Amino acid sequence: MPHPSMPHLSMPHSSVPHPLSGPNRFKLGIFSTNADGGLAITTVPERWGASWADNLAAVRIADEAGLEFALPIARWRGFGGETRVREWSFETFTWAAALAAATRHIGLFATVHVPLVHPVYAAKALATVDHVSGGRAGLNLVCGWNPDEFAMFGASIDEDPYARAGEWIEIVERAYASDEPFDYPGRYYDLKGVVSRPASVQVPRPVTMNAAFGPPGRAFAARHCDYLFSTFSDIADGARHVADIGGRAAAEGREVGLYTVCHVVCRETQEEAEAFYTRYAVDEADHAAVDEHMAKKKAFANSHDPHAFALYRQRFAGGAGSYPLVGTPERIVEDLIRICDQGWQGAALSFVNYTDELPFFCARVLPLLREAGLRTT
Repeated sequence: MPHPSMPHLSMPHSSVPHPLSGPNRFKLGIFSTNADGGLAITTVPERWGASWADNLAAVRIADEAGLEFALPIARWRGFGGETRVREWSFETFTWAAALAAATRHIGLFATVHVPLVHPVYAAKALATVDHVSGGRAGLNLVCGWNPDEFAMFGASIDEDPYARAGEWIEIVERAYASDEPFDYPGRYYDLKGVVSRPASVQVPRPVTMNAAFGPPGRAFAARHCDYLFSTFSDIADGARHVADIGGRAAAEGREVGLYTVCHVVCRETQEEAEAFYTRYAVDEADHAAVDEHMAKKKAFANSHDPHAFALYRQRFAGGAGSYPLVGTPERIVEDLIRICDQGWQGAALSFVNYTDELPFFCARVLPLLREAGLRTT
């Protein structure tokens, strides 16, 4: 039997493509189930509690319905307010590994604050998730924007966070590819004798993504990531962002898949959907937490159009400033078709309560998307 120190003689490589490489024209996933509230900042009693049982149930619903991915957020402290929103959250490598053992098809991302997680540790943890899942792992790279969270670790945000991230992902990739231990003398990391076995099932590494709106983040994704998640204030403005990101990737000789983020209220009638959206994101929003979240995003995160902070407070309460999909199944499909026609390849979706609302969405929206040609499976 081959010794484990001889990985290239026995390493299993995945013959099945990652779910994000699947046949559907427009991919779908669920976002932020690992944190209380999901993306919603609200006090309504049905708000997401994010227990482990909740997470397991929601991701299994998505898996059985054929959604392509589950994407967690990385939070170490919340935004205060009445609900102390997102203070409760599960660590994402552990979360993904546990869900990998309980699902069959869905892609499972881990989300990492690059300066807070050492790349050698991350390489080992990510490879573990990839082996447990049979090649369904993904890595969401976040350079960090909340100084209060960094202070918990005795760290500060880098002046050039994407320079560090470039070294970070290079170390992970070399750890998987190198036959022998290697030294890494970098600006941010000075490492000796790096080795990490097993390597990931996916070659050369699990799929990577970055969420960014500003030019530095988009430039980093163009150089290093397989997918970029970004936002827009209006669907009609989406093509401009698609062209910008596509041009950056082409200049690097690469292609980068482009996804967006939406929060969903899907109901039988438009009136019912809009009434609930107003209730949870306006009347019963956790206003102190919304103020805290928006202030920190505006000051430290280049993640949205600047005017979005003034115009779209409801969207920040409703889904962290993402685009709202509010209405009947037919209305939501119309919006998703428009988003797809602008050039976006998929969307990460959040709900006030995933286990309550996701089954209706899957039962009513997915068949209409198949009829429209956006999904075949």
